[in-house]
Amino acid sequence: MKLAKIVKQCRIDKPEHFKLADHDPAESFGLSTNIEDVKPILAEDMVRMEELQQRLYADGRWSVLIVLQAMDAAGKDGVVKHVMSGVNPQGCEVHAFKAPTPEELAHDFLWRAAKVVPARGRIGIFNRSHYEDVLVARVHNLVPKSIWSERYDQINAFEKQLDENGVTILKFYLHISKEEQRRRFQARLDDPKKNWKLSAADFREREHWDEYMEAYEDALTNCSTKNAPWYVIPSDHKWFRNFAIGAIVNSALKRMKLRYPPATIDTSQIHLT
Repeated sequence: MKLAKIVKQCRIDKPEHFKLADHDPAESFGLSTNIEDVKPILAEDMVRMEELQQRLYADGRWSVLIVLQAMDAAGKDGVVKHVMSGVNPQGCEVHAFKAPTPEELAHDFLWRAAKVVPARGRIGIFNRSHYEDVLVARVHNLVPKSIWSERYDQINAFEKQLDENGVTILKFYLHISKEEQRRRFQARLDDPKKNWKLSAADFREREHWDEYMEAYEDALTNCSTKNAPWYVIPSDHKWFRNFAIGAIVNSALKRMKLRYPPATIDTSQIHLT
């Protein structure tokens, strides 16, 4: 299957008809499941992204905001580590959104996201994001429905304002099955080197799986817009998750028609000795 078709399958273009249950977390869209077949493609994508990021930085007109949302163990950190490994860290910033600090709670829920939106020429990655306030806040009744239900429109307005000011927003929901999460949790339990990744909260959140699926479906449905659509990335296979996200990021950067600015000096007049 061609990349364009994979992107179309993952992107939510018609949110009014979207059902999370219609998307298979183990889907690979006909691509080889042999990781050795995919490694050369992943390597090429990293090289391409490095060059495109350099253009983005030099061009200095636009920025890219990558939003990663998922249940625990779906691979948000893996995406940052593998997909973005080719970019220059000087032009890329990662922000993790955990429980709000007292300072953050003293502001509106979008404040902590707005203050770390990437500057022009840079790539920003949100590992979790402003969407936590219609996910965790909803599932655990941190705020009443009358409040969190209003946040969808507020998020859409926030993202529209960013888009209109040169921020390309790429939102990825890493879609993992409950069984695959169980396997990954078990692997962490079995490997002493990975025990540190686990917390009691991981297992408590798993007990709310169905509630989270409902909350995610509503968030994806209400906040997938023309200029900031959601992509549902099948993530039971790590290699496909990385391939799809890398390809979509590269495609978005190419569409921006980035260019290097002209030299600020007359290079023909410089003669090195």
